Amino acid sequence: MDKYIWLIPILPLAGFIINGIGRNALPKAFIGFLASFLVLVSFGLSIGAFLQVQHTGQFPAHLFNWFSVLEFKVSFDFLIDQLSSIMLLIITGVGFLIHLYSIGYMKDDAGFGKFFAYLNLFIFFMLLLVMGSNYLVMFIGWEGVGLCSYLLIGFWYSNPAYADAAKKAFIMNRIGDLGFIIGIFILIVFFGSANFADIFPKAATPQYATTTPYVVITLLLFVGAVGKSAQLPLFTWLPDAMAGPTPVSALIHAATMVTAGIYMIARSNILFTLAPVTLHVIAIVGLTTAVVAALIALSQTDIKKVLAYSTVSQLGYMFLGLGVGAYTGAFFHVLTHAFFKALLFLGAGSVIHGMSGEQDMRKMGGLRSKLPITFITMLIGTLAISGIPPFAGFFSKDEILAHTFTYSKSMYAIGVITAMFTSFYMFRMLYLTFWGKFRGTHEQEHHLHESPASMTIPLIVLAILSIVGGFIGIPDSLWSGHHILGKFLSPVFTNSAAILKEVSSSQSTEITLMAISVGGALIALVYAYLRYVKNAHVPVADEEERPALASLSYHKFYIDELYDTIIRKPLDFLSDFFYRVIDKLGIDGIVNGIGKGTMESSKGLRLLQTGNVGYYIFMMVVGIISILFYIVFKK
Repeated sequence: MDKYIWLIPILPLAGFIINGIGRNALPKAFIGFLASFLVLVSFGLSIGAFLQVQHTGQFPAHLFNWFSVLEFKVSFDFLIDQLSSIMLLIITGVGFLIHLYSIGYMKDDAGFGKFFAYLNLFIFFMLLLVMGSNYLVMFIGWEGVGLCSYLLIGFWYSNPAYADAAKKAFIMNRIGDLGFIIGIFILIVFFGSANFADIFPKAATPQYATTTPYVVITLLLFVGAVGKSAQLPLFTWLPDAMAGPTPVSALIHAATMVTAGIYMIARSNILFTLAPVTLHVIAIVGLTTAVVAALIALSQTDIKKVLAYSTVSQLGYMFLGLGVGAYTGAFFHVLTHAFFKALLFLGAGSVIHGMSGEQDMRKMGGLRSKLPITFITMLIGTLAISGIPPFAGFFSKDEILAHTFTYSKSMYAIGVITAMFTSFYMFRMLYLTFWGKFRGTHEQEHHLHESPASMTIPLIVLAILSIVGGFIGIPDSLWSGHHILGKFLSPVFTNSAAILKEVSSSQSTEITLMAISVGGALIALVYAYLRYVKNAHVPVADEEERPALASLSYHKFYIDELYDTIIRKPLDFLSDFFYRVIDKLGIDGIVNGIGKGTMESSKGLRLLQTGNVGYYIFMMVVGIISILFYIVFKK
């Protein structure tokens, strides 16, 4: 299998090239088939890679020597191990379902071929990111997914707001990426290599066992993760990414870009374990992000915005898991989140498709009978993300909360309250969309219909995965035991496990923690039912006044406005100052002044050129006499 591992990323790249060149000439049916089929073949190869890892353990794949500077050499190699093999399955498996869904969703779009070319390129770069055996190959994929997010978020670039959203995502990711690349440079200087196989074994040895460099390195790497995985303060680009077509939202939020930061930290786990200060920072940032995003989601009326802030909040949970040392739990949540979040976004896309492009939940309602498959699958996704057993999200989220309980009781309490918020705003979305009377126009009601099979089949598959996906995390002895996923991933985290002191709780404590989590989710579920079904409450119009706290939530705590005031406007002022004073008056003034001075002086000097030969002879004689006088008197 290792001989063919290079085909996994190359096949989507081939799809990008073929569909990109032939986007205006090839039939839509062929474009959609080719783009989806190549990702499906990559999924098949990823299954083969996964089985080989399971049978023989990790294996490298050498492609070519990239470059060398003196003793520093970098090869373009892949590393397939337990962590990357699961990521390959997520990216290609969920990615294929999103491609299949896109055939129906984008069938009438004029940019159909370009869209699928971009999707294939996105898959290629994400595969490169997780397959790379060193930080520099990872960084190529890291930057590549940033480029593709820009292209796809701004796919409908004729709308200025969508183009602005794409630029916002690109710029905010560049801020994080600066920290990431500086961290990589320091790693190279400190260890003399960018290869995982060289860095990680050395990290815990006495020769390199020093805390300060690890803190600096890991904080810089974490800055990169904050940008890519949308954590405070760089999270505001992700909700705006809803400007792109819905399949793009599903791809970014579930299978690719936003999981990159989690993957990078999990891959570098030994470095972060040796920097407990950084881990604590990660836990605080993750928990704060989870709370803030959940509070904002409580009052949003755009169905995709609710899911976007939900993603930010769930990513916060993953970072909380990483920060408390629950590497397996955090990655477990990446896996289950890929299933139910892709399901929810594609389900939202099905609703929007049936509603003729409408995204405001205040104009929906009563869609259960019109979109039955979409309703049932979205109900499953909502139960999963809310942590209701036996759906997938229950197992992964509770594993993170259980580890958080042993780390900090106060952080655990905040995590549980945030989980209750999650249950409330997700069921609020479900009730507003599918219960009650239809609140849209007569034309929208007449147009309502279930999505085609190309869209509903991915929903059904993802719904099944959202039901059964969590069972790989059933422990031997509740959360204190080991589970299938934990055993499989143990070689990746073995060095960190030897350093971290895992504190196990009693069985009764673990049962109590689960009961608290599930009970809180059910309470929030019931409250949402009473408010939005029994009392038929509908959020007020945009222009109507809201209570102070509700207004803060609805306006996203004015975080964008705050950034606009303290960052954008001062930068605009400085730019204007440098343009008008430094550039126009200073630099241009000097350059133009020299030019004008030359022109003015030349006006006088040119009068010396009269064209009179006698005058030229006279001046030559004067010059000769002046030279003779100079020579004589100099002596």
